[in-house]
Amino acid sequence: MTVQPAGSPAITLQFETPEDGPLVDALIDHAFGPGRFTKVSERVREFATFAPELSVCAWSEGRLLGCARMWRVRVGGRPAAFLGPFAVELGERNAGFGARLIARACEAAQAAGETHVVLVGDEPYFARVGFSTAAGRQVIMPGPVDQRRVLVRALRPDAGELAGPVQPA
Repeated sequence: MTVQPAGSPAITLQFETPEDGPLVDALIDHAFGPGRFTKVSERVREFATFAPELSVCAWSEGRLLGCARMWRVRVGGRPAAFLGPFAVELGERNAGFGARLIARACEAAQAAGETHVVLVGDEPYFARVGFSTAAGRQVIMPGPVDQRRVLVRALRPDAGELAGPVQPA
């Protein structure tokens, strides 16, 4: 999928490939620094199953501008996708394609049969792409977390609520 903001080069959204891994890792390291390894989301990624077919990279003129990685987990015994890390190059953060990255990753998860996406983040940012704290209030993360930052997006109207601990898929 290619998008082109007014006055900007085209941005191509593609699923992550093994060749993208080192560039994605470098972008994430640059965006979050070593402190990210202490966060509860990293505890999830330690046991979750990486889903490159649901993970999306934003490219422009051969340059990686952003990524949204997805992982397969279970929440209270139900399959779900876990989103993160999500990162956009510092100079590109107001270009508006970050929300498109997340939306595309959620579309891929929905097409793959997932019913929910869970993430840890700021509701004011992620609410615009369908995430809410209300839907995440009964999700139990594998470590300390501000429960107001646990967000869930249902991918189907009949998906119901997620409740219980986040565990391996």
